[in-house]
Amino acid sequence: MDREPSRDDGGLTVRPLTGTDLAWVRRLFTRRWGGTISVSRGVAHDTTALPGFVAHLHGEPAGVATYRVADRECELVTLDSVREGTGAGTALVDAVVEAARAAGVIRLWLITTNDNTRALRFYQRYGFDLVGVHRNAVAGSRALKPSIPEIGLDGIPIRHELELELPLPPSTTD
Repeated sequence: MDREPSRDDGGLTVRPLTGTDLAWVRRLFTRRWGGTISVSRGVAHDTTALPGFVAHLHGEPAGVATYRVADRECELVTLDSVREGTGAGTALVDAVVEAARAAGVIRLWLITTNDNTRALRFYQRYGFDLVGVHRNAVAGSRALKPSIPEIGLDGIPIRHELELELPLPPSTTD
């Protein structure tokens, strides 16, 4: 798969999310996404209760990813890079892929909204494929999270959930 190259200059580290990270995660998600609840496919997730990973660049937080595993599938619930262009997003997705494989997952998937063109570029470069367009699904998400704005990135109305997936075939060394 063609993946965005990591631009790790030696100062990038990724480790599992711990309780000591939660205050920073709450502030970040509240500032960027209007709270710690994330909604996908009609399900509200408390992102502070999910497993995840945090990236640091030279000791400073550079990003966070949260995920959930169910029925041999793993949903990448959040991916947030605060130091874009550093390889933090790629390293975080790499960590989730490793955790998903270790859990026996065969499919990694995520939801983003139609306005998030930057995320679409990132995920497709990583190797994710667009597998579903859930038309007007964000209207239902707003019932669970009213803080979802009507207008999103680049002035695009937020209406649809886009589903992307990365198949995780079993390792040949298993």
